[in-house]
Amino acid sequence: MIRRGMRETSPILEVIVLALLALAPAAQGTIVGLNQIVTPEIQPCGVLSLSAQAEHAAIGNSQQLQLELGVTPRFEVAWFQGWQPAEGLFSAEYNLLQQGPQLLTVGAINWSTRQGGAQPVAEYGYYVGKDHFVAGSIRVDGHQELLLGYKRQLTEEIAFSADFQSGPGNSSTVGLTYNFTLWK
Repeated sequence: MIRRGMRETSPILEVIVLALLALAPAAQGTIVGLNQIVTPEIQPCGVLSLSAQAEHAAIGNSQQLQLELGVTPRFEVAWFQGWQPAEGLFSAEYNLLQQGPQLLTVGAINWSTRQGGAQPVAEYGYYVGKDHFVAGSIRVDGHQELLLGYKRQLTEEIAFSADFQSGPGNSSTVGLTYNFTLWK
């Protein structure tokens, strides 16, 4: 993640991430989300995804663990556990359309253990080849905000992504993701 004023990550988190990278074989890259916005694809039924993130505190929780579970072919739930600050976030998404390269989902995300209710979200995705485009809307503090995102799969393991969320801060981020798996 590239942002001005980034602070250092925890040395313990860095050791854990490096150890996992050293022990893990490469896997086909997928999107669990872009840098800061949710994406419209649903986790496959019965598949649990586990990921960790270290990001700038201005985006949200600077260090977090993410779990996403496909409950049915069209429905997923997710839990995001942050450490700085200690906060949990529950999210759920339902797939209304998945036809060819087009996806359409609705959901309720960011239901916080610290700050109240979920935020309704609707997103459209157009996924063709190595390029994924996302556009949608999220309700934040009583008003709608625009979501835009793009991902390019550079290799099987590495993806470039950029996203934008409108609102008072008009935040934009870019990042690189390295995907790996511990078991095949």
